[in-house]
Amino acid sequence: MTKRYHILIIDGYSQKSRDDLETAGMCLAWGLYVKLLKRYLPEATYDILLPTDPDVKMPSPADLAAYGGIIWTGCNLTIYDYDNPSVTSQIKLAEDAYEVGIPSFGSCWGIQMAAAAAGGEVQSNPKGREMGLARKIQLTAAGREHPMYDGKPSVFNAFISHEDHITKLPPDGVLLAGNDFTKVQALSVTHKKGTFWGVQYHPEYDLHEMARLIVAREQKLVAGGFFTGHDDLVQYVEKLETLFSHPERKDLRWQLDIDDDVLSDNIRQCEFANWIRKLVIPYIEKMT
Repeated sequence: MTKRYHILIIDGYSQKSRDDLETAGMCLAWGLYVKLLKRYLPEATYDILLPTDPDVKMPSPADLAAYGGIIWTGCNLTIYDYDNPSVTSQIKLAEDAYEVGIPSFGSCWGIQMAAAAAGGEVQSNPKGREMGLARKIQLTAAGREHPMYDGKPSVFNAFISHEDHITKLPPDGVLLAGNDFTKVQALSVTHKKGTFWGVQYHPEYDLHEMARLIVAREQKLVAGGFFTGHDDLVQYVEKLETLFSHPERKDLRWQLDIDDDVLSDNIRQCEFANWIRKLVIPYIEKMT
């Protein structure tokens, strides 16, 4: 039987939010994961689900069974907004994926989905927004032994943008990494038949995408004290873009406190690569 590496990518941003990101010059969230998927599993095919779009048809458990993996992108919804049917329908979808047993991976909104659908809790972080780079993320003892982190330094920085955080692990969750700002930066959940690896940060971003996200979020970031104003933000964005084009620039690496854990694709993306190699491919081989 021919093996089918067919993946579902779930992008929860609304059409307006997607338009705002594109206006700022950013690749859409699902597109970033298509790039990763094609890098680490070139033969993969994929479907894109946009669950906030009007009249969208959510996959049934039988539909989900056709996939070899599920990817959850970031999203600017609030996962504890239980009055929002788009939120609750996505949580139900994640619950169904656990029931069916499909391996899942997600960043930002994705890790919060992994927790919420398995009995954990998510709340607004009283510290506010963690933005740009999450500093000094440290693997736990479990994280150092976990297959998702094969090839990762035990302490690293990573691209990030979020205001909510996991406040209670699900009963089947294992804390893999955290830092001073966000206790739960990475989580592995094996619940019912499924396994979900999630990270609060964004391995799918690079310096260019982070720079464009900062442009898209200018009003919030200036109001939040990250920048003194427009010119300050533009200068920072220009440095990010320059380092993206010239990663050998020692001066910018030092000024921005950016090293190979952020600049190297192999290090920055190893969580996703390990998910493909250690969960998705074995799952598909077992099912075919």
